[in-house]
Amino acid sequence: MTVALVFLAIILATLLGWLFKQTLNAAPWEMEAVSDLAHHGPLGGTIDKSKLIALLAFMAVASSFFALILSAYALRMELGDWVPLTEPQLLWMNTAILIVASIVFQWTRNAAINDWQSRLKPGLIITGALTLGFVLGQFIAWQQLQNSGQLVSSNPSNGFFYLLTGAHAIHILGGLYVWARATLKFVAGSGDTEGIRRSIELCTIYWHFLLIVWLVLFGLLLST
Repeated sequence: MTVALVFLAIILATLLGWLFKQTLNAAPWEMEAVSDLAHHGPLGGTIDKSKLIALLAFMAVASSFFALILSAYALRMELGDWVPLTEPQLLWMNTAILIVASIVFQWTRNAAINDWQSRLKPGLIITGALTLGFVLGQFIAWQQLQNSGQLVSSNPSNGFFYLLTGAHAIHILGGLYVWARATLKFVAGSGDTEGIRRSIELCTIYWHFLLIVWLVLFGLLLST
């Protein structure tokens, strides 16, 4: 549990530190020299600075949210009615799917940065399919638990499992909305190449973030 909280604290501190540096610690001459819409992103290339800061702020809030839930999880475990939940084996496959989705999104982002247009469509479609597969796999895992009588109200550990995995799935679905917009624009040939590239860059950062959060949550669930 302590390790999980430390990981989330590191994520939160990194995001907040980057935000502080970008918003409060930039010299006036640096702000004039760099366009607001041409900022070097953490993964290379250029990215919309305002949207990047907004994304980092959101991820900082999300990290705080999960850290609070994990703190409540740690406190609730100490009570005598806590019975550890046996996690469905399907979660291992779901984890592998999310890892591959993050890797493919990075590959797609690299293609967008280098203007390799032929790679964007398959990269976006594969990433979306894998991510939807992860969400579907989580739903099937919940169904497996319910069919075995492991309901939300059966035990506090069950309730936290559904809460943690459900909250993470909701964040995934939010990212899929942005992914869908970028994919539809590209498939429709909107001509907004720069906007699509920036959306891909932001989504890539978000997917990596969600992967890290899931690995922390999954490791916690397995260890407790």
